[in-house]
Amino acid sequence: MNRNEKKNLLGLPEYQFLKTIPELKEGIFLLGFSGSHAYGTNVPGSDIDIRGIAYNTKESILGLQKFEQIIDDNTDTTVYAFNKVIGLLAECNPSILDMIGLRKEDYLILDETGKKLIANQDMFFSRRAVATFGGYANAQLRRLQNALAHDAYPDEEKQKHILGTLQTMLMTFNDRYNEQYKMKVYIEGGQLLTDMEVKGYPLRQAHGMLSEMVAAIRAFEKLNHRNSKKDDRHLNKHAMHLVRLFCTGTELLEKGTLHTYREKEHDLLMDIRNGKFQNSDHTFKSEFFDLVNEWEKKFQYAAENTSLPEKADMARIEEFVIEVNRETVNRE
Repeated sequence: MNRNEKKNLLGLPEYQFLKTIPELKEGIFLLGFSGSHAYGTNVPGSDIDIRGIAYNTKESILGLQKFEQIIDDNTDTTVYAFNKVIGLLAECNPSILDMIGLRKEDYLILDETGKKLIANQDMFFSRRAVATFGGYANAQLRRLQNALAHDAYPDEEKQKHILGTLQTMLMTFNDRYNEQYKMKVYIEGGQLLTDMEVKGYPLRQAHGMLSEMVAAIRAFEKLNHRNSKKDDRHLNKHAMHLVRLFCTGTELLEKGTLHTYREKEHDLLMDIRNGKFQNSDHTFKSEFFDLVNEWEKKFQYAAENTSLPEKADMARIEEFVIEVNRETVNRE
């Protein structure tokens, strides 16, 4: 997509909903590309994904209205409410942090509030990135291993790979759900089983955890109906994102800086996406896993030696939120 196409994108009829939806009446202050167009790993035919942040409505600030996000599946566009996205940024959610680390040319809308958010992005950076970036990367690795295991391994081994995926998910649950639960997953009698011990635990959160685990199992089972050519593209994308997450996370932990577009690793990431590290039998070359191990070591070293604080700077964040919401409420 060239500069003129980017400039004219929001003028297309399918994006006019951004100007008419009531929840967005206070305006969008940051909007940019997401996915491959943001990472610099797009190929001809790559989908256009858009992500952004809108001011909260006055009603959601002062009244009872709830506004968290607007999703338009037709254009693959998601616009988050300001208050909603602040919490996700403070959690070091990798896909949300991507929005404040774009190149200038990858923003479609960026007003003074958006610029100030980006200028103060360091208030969100913390050691939580170790769990979030590492967790996301491990999830990509598990997807890759599970897909390969589905074709190459006997049922017993396949169960072990699913178990590994679920155990990785449990590690991320500690960051995303209240920790008032005890849960483990294991294999017994050829079946995947879980033990849960909860007391006074919110039903919605319990349902969320179980739903995620069931979805992971179903995703593995769907490989029974795989289209090899299509699936190879997906596998290579998983492999590419695995390395990309380690690259971005390592830089964040080492330098306290965030760059969504991976210029330095661009050629490597494109080689992975284009199948350079995949064998003719759909498996991956040992060089790829050597590469993953190398990046994982870099990530772990950065995690052990990072100067980032334990948690986000909530005092600065709250001050910023109050300032922006006050201006919204007072706006004529």
